[in-house]
Amino acid sequence: MYIHFITFGCKVNTYETACMTAAFEAEGFTPTVEKKLADIFVINSCTVTSESDSKLRQTLRGLRRDHPNAVIVLTGCFPQAFPEEAAAEGCADIVTGTKNRSDIVRLVKEYLEDRKRVCSVAPYSPHDSFEAMSAEHLEGHTRAFMKIQDGCNAFCTYCIIPYSRGRIRSKPLSDIVSEAKRLAANGYREIVLVGINLAFYGAELGIGLADAVEAISGIKGIDRIRLGSLEPEKMTNDVLNRLAAVPEFCPSFHLSLQSGCDRTLKAMNRRYTADEYAALVQRIRSIFPDCGITADVMAGFPGETEEDHRESVEFIRKIGFSDIHVFPYSRRKGTKADLMEGQVQSDIKKRRARELASAGAECRRKFLQSLVGKEFPVLFEREKSDGVHHGYAPNYAHIKILTKNSEKSLRKMIFYVKIDKIGDNCCFGEIIQNGGDLDTNIQ
Repeated sequence: MYIHFITFGCKVNTYETACMTAAFEAEGFTPTVEKKLADIFVINSCTVTSESDSKLRQTLRGLRRDHPNAVIVLTGCFPQAFPEEAAAEGCADIVTGTKNRSDIVRLVKEYLEDRKRVCSVAPYSPHDSFEAMSAEHLEGHTRAFMKIQDGCNAFCTYCIIPYSRGRIRSKPLSDIVSEAKRLAANGYREIVLVGINLAFYGAELGIGLADAVEAISGIKGIDRIRLGSLEPEKMTNDVLNRLAAVPEFCPSFHLSLQSGCDRTLKAMNRRYTADEYAALVQRIRSIFPDCGITADVMAGFPGETEEDHRESVEFIRKIGFSDIHVFPYSRRKGTKADLMEGQVQSDIKKRRARELASAGAECRRKFLQSLVGKEFPVLFEREKSDGVHHGYAPNYAHIKILTKNSEKSLRKMIFYVKIDKIGDNCCFGEIIQNGGDLDTNIQ
């Protein structure tokens, strides 16, 4: 039988979809990217905002309308956080959450036998261990995601994730090493370590994130190790210095910010001040020259005033991020922020988001301009298009090159590029002869 996966949300969800794909393949199912061929649809959901839920419902109803005889499986964060609402979505034949992912194949097989609707969302307990799963191949990806951490204990006032993912738990180092070796054997040269609250990796095991990075350093075939989104309060000097000692470590840091205003940060239940965040950025830049520093920034959190907003805009300019992801605050049922007074009007949130994004765009252009004339090893990730090859430097700057030999693909190859100029959200450069994997006839 053919099975089609639809994934919403973050890199963790992408990884978990790859794990589920492998599990179904092992049991004789055939994954397909063609919806028209699919007998089974698996939707791996996100529930970080109410808009996520709305898109999910539209997808469910569209699938049921267009594929009335298909088996539809709803899994992921939405059913875990809101099991009763998920069960009420009549379009799904099987409803399951983020826990016990290994059961999903069994649930599908049972449904195919008796055609009885299944709603099986197991609640988390405080002492759950990390669920063993691995993905040795991510379709269409040059970089391999590896989930090493799950759950969150923070309970930020806007966030539903602790309810959809449970408490923090971590992948054993031995499992991380084993999976990294298998990924290397499958041709992946860069591994991105991801988690729901990645910076807290190993907290319950008496180890930390640097231990995970060091554990896979030196594995033959792995040339790069990158990190997913990080909480600022866990990035200590010791962690930073240990990361700097790892040759494969890529100095790009996505440090979750949310706001540059202390009053708003406190209302969000974030565990740092704007000054502490700025001091961390300064330490990182002193250790990792030319590093990339990116952030998420929220516009229009409940109670945010125009003055608070202006503080955030100026903070973005002060830091000089290499890029930011801006989004308007979205009310999320089940969180404290949903019940707060001072909800900001939609048009004001959108306007503030535009102003934040504009400040971020200024910073990004300055960051890219600062790279001109410098040389970086670039891992090329996409097939050529009209002779243009796309790749990323260790600091996650998007690099493009033009080659005369437009027939040759550079995908999965690493070589040095000298940056000549910048374009829209990217840099252009030229290959340095004998600087990497490439044949010297490439230019």
